[in-house]
Amino acid sequence: MDAKFTELVEQLNGLDFKGMYGSDFLHTWDKTTDELKALYIVADALRELRENNVSSKIFDSGLAVSLFRDNSTRTRFSFSKAANLIGLELQDLDEKKSQIAHGETVRETATMISFMADVIGIRDDMYIGKGDAYMAEVSESVQQAYEDGVLDHRPTLISLQSDSDHPTQSSADMLYLINEFGGLENLKGKKVAVTWAYSPSYGKPLSCPQSLISLLPRFGMDVTLAHPEGYDLMPEVVERAKGYAAESGTTFKQVNTMAEAFEGADIVIPKSWAPFDAEGDDAGIAALEKELLAQNATHQDWCSTTELMEKTANGQDTIFMHPLPADISGVSCEHGEVNADVFDMHRVGMYKEASYKPYAIAAMMFLQKVADPAATLKALDERNTARWLQA
Repeated sequence: MDAKFTELVEQLNGLDFKGMYGSDFLHTWDKTTDELKALYIVADALRELRENNVSSKIFDSGLAVSLFRDNSTRTRFSFSKAANLIGLELQDLDEKKSQIAHGETVRETATMISFMADVIGIRDDMYIGKGDAYMAEVSESVQQAYEDGVLDHRPTLISLQSDSDHPTQSSADMLYLINEFGGLENLKGKKVAVTWAYSPSYGKPLSCPQSLISLLPRFGMDVTLAHPEGYDLMPEVVERAKGYAAESGTTFKQVNTMAEAFEGADIVIPKSWAPFDAEGDDAGIAALEKELLAQNATHQDWCSTTELMEKTANGQDTIFMHPLPADISGVSCEHGEVNADVFDMHRVGMYKEASYKPYAIAAMMFLQKVADPAATLKALDERNTARWLQA
């Protein structure tokens, strides 16, 4: 393999990430800094293998089960690709076609889908306080089934987005920035604007901005959070961001305008989210939807424009990020999060950002399932099985 792959594997030496093996990945804040560093290294190593036409399959058979309780394109396909990358077959659980619709309990569902399954990925992000609780119940259920001897092994869980965190997205964001700036160490001191933006479509989850403000300060980035009055994030998450900033000797501050956040920023990440009090069940959310969108409409000026981009550190060349899909003014809606000219200028970068998500998820799976990741990566390299055989 090339020198880059060898260097990546060697970087794992000296890091303490044994806690990743056999564990769930539900929040980035559950993981140590060394464990997160190992995640980024393994993700880049897996990408190197694929781009050099070397198979990274560590399973000859096995199952990855996905459960999406909310709509998804990028994360759904990224989970599927990640599973395939390491040799697992994917099975998506459609709750409408399962006995869940007839009252089957979480414990029973979790146990039944876990026979011969190695990984379970869950997205449950719609209701405050419920997504994390659901994932915790699934985790406890499979652990109990394993201890009772019902399961011959314990499948590990990956959060594909909860009501509080979106670890696969923020990990993909980190990988994009690491590669754009030429190394994790080069992110220290970079100024990042995480801002609310106007959306006419629906009340988007809090978990994307919360994931970013919880993760970026841990690696020395100066984060500015901006949003209109009434769009606060969860208080405990904001306090966690402040704590990480203090630990790393960086800054975390809050402002009330996009212009303040964009001023001198090296990276801007504007995205809409719903007010924190938009919680409840299906009926409650439906009743609130019109009210929330009407509230959003009073802030249509929260939109990324070329004029705002000129306030950043590098003008139009400043890195513009978005987890997609974006509400694009004049394209997908009349008024949205970003003007069409800004989106088009940064479209390739945002697509590259998205391309890291399958590798981020694959690295989570890899570290959960492999006791000695460095040795296994070397073995994959030495095995040198062509991913795509061509005579």
